[in-house]
Amino acid sequence: MAPRPRFIAADTPLPLGRAMVAIFARDVRAGLRQRQDLLNPVVFFVMVVALFPLGVSPESGFLRQAGPGILWVAALLSTLLSLDHLFRHDHDQGVLDQMLLQPQPLYLLVLAKVSAHWMLTGLPLVLISPLLGLMLQLEGNSLWALCLTLLLGTPVLSFIGAIGAALTLGLRSAGVLLSLLVIPLYIPVLIFGTGTVMSLSEGLPVSGHFALLGAMLVLAVLLAPLAVAGALRISVSNG
Repeated sequence: MAPRPRFIAADTPLPLGRAMVAIFARDVRAGLRQRQDLLNPVVFFVMVVALFPLGVSPESGFLRQAGPGILWVAALLSTLLSLDHLFRHDHDQGVLDQMLLQPQPLYLLVLAKVSAHWMLTGLPLVLISPLLGLMLQLEGNSLWALCLTLLLGTPVLSFIGAIGAALTLGLRSAGVLLSLLVIPLYIPVLIFGTGTVMSLSEGLPVSGHFALLGAMLVLAVLLAPLAVAGALRISVSNG
């Protein structure tokens, strides 16, 4: 069982900065203790990428062309796999009820929580992607572009997915509904993530692609926590 955050003492609330750090550190420690939940997305990511050449074609030209799409789809599905546990453990332990009662803005507390989720689930995918990209015969320029797009895009996946996780919180068998909610919202990130690498491999300018991915990230950081906070209030009050 994950420890309850220390800032939840209602009589002596922590300052906002310390409260955000407390939530971030608590979620990171809890994630490191729950190694199965931490390793599942990474193992799934590696398995999907490794099995795809065996099931379709091991030809190097095909892998070089399809590699960015393979890696991005695998990263999307791996992130989706980890979303169900984003708020569920805290909801079961009553921690979310106490978060809603805190004097600090829920927006910033959610921001800290989703950032911890990305560091535990999205960042490992970014770090391991160069090795898998080499396995798919990606060249140097395409490889660094892939890593940069994943670095910009996987936080967007986490923030968008957090909205779906908050909306489906407390529902039984929420995995399918969560997928139906967030996958359509993932499509623009997937298109620009793969399109950046493909454009670079064809010698086309990619600064616009990176600018759009950066804009998506900024919008996700600014707007998604607001939607998550509202969805959490609704889910907790209905539960």
